[in-house]
Amino acid sequence: MFPILDAKLLASDVKWFKIEAPLVAKHRQPGQFVIIRLDETGERIPLTIADCDREAGTIDLIVKAIGKTTICLCEKDKGDTITDVMGPLGMPTEIENVGHAVLIGGGVGTAVIYPLAKALQDVGNYVSSITGGRTKDLVVLEDALKEVSDIVYATTDDGSYGFHGTVADKLTELMEDKDRPIGAIYTAGPVPMMKAIADMTREAGIKTIVSLNPIMVDGTGMCGGCRVSIGTETKFACVDGPEFDGHEVDFRELADRLTAYRDQEKTSLDRMQQRKCRAEAQFEAAQADGRTV
Repeated sequence: MFPILDAKLLASDVKWFKIEAPLVAKHRQPGQFVIIRLDETGERIPLTIADCDREAGTIDLIVKAIGKTTICLCEKDKGDTITDVMGPLGMPTEIENVGHAVLIGGGVGTAVIYPLAKALQDVGNYVSSITGGRTKDLVVLEDALKEVSDIVYATTDDGSYGFHGTVADKLTELMEDKDRPIGAIYTAGPVPMMKAIADMTREAGIKTIVSLNPIMVDGTGMCGGCRVSIGTETKFACVDGPEFDGHEVDFRELADRLTAYRDQEKTSLDRMQQRKCRAEAQFEAAQADGRTV
């Protein structure tokens, strides 16, 4: 069991956890992730290690409640436990001095770029970080990014906070700045966002690294669930990634694979919600009857 030492909401459906996992913390490098399982019958899901404290033996995870498992995880709090935390997994980010590194996080993808910002700044890069969301409430980790970046741009699609526009719109402005040319871009977030960024930078010849999060099961390259097409090759995101050259990724195939189990995911979520409704109804009936619950 892995104890949750602290937890707090970052947005209405995004939660930060500090988890005791000393072996993971000891070996983790920026860009790596863990696969967790809430209980012995639960599904296995990959989550980026947003930060770690080797001395304390803790890792930080940032989770968006969108499916059954992530909703159940976000219902947990300080003092609860997680059955399995396996990692660190994946290849660490190749950290090098490129001069000006631009990091782009869409929604909880910001959890991926945060540790990269720290590492890239440490080797002498000028780090510009862009974090975005549809509205102000969905912009996360802005203050944390300010501590490890030279400049941070917050963007919102609806203009409710910061720059009015998408992260790609803000990137366009930075690409037009000839006084500070971009050496490399690192991005994580929704597939359409990463594809749009890769399409923008391909013609300009700017190195663009994307962090992919396809369906994963074992995390060791055995199941094949996370296979992605990179150029003419088939790669496994759990062992060859999760980071790849964005100009080589087949984003259409990736998007299709991410929706392969959408019907099953919806069925599982519906059943969970139905069980909750029945439990709440039973609780209310017992209270009305004066019975002990």
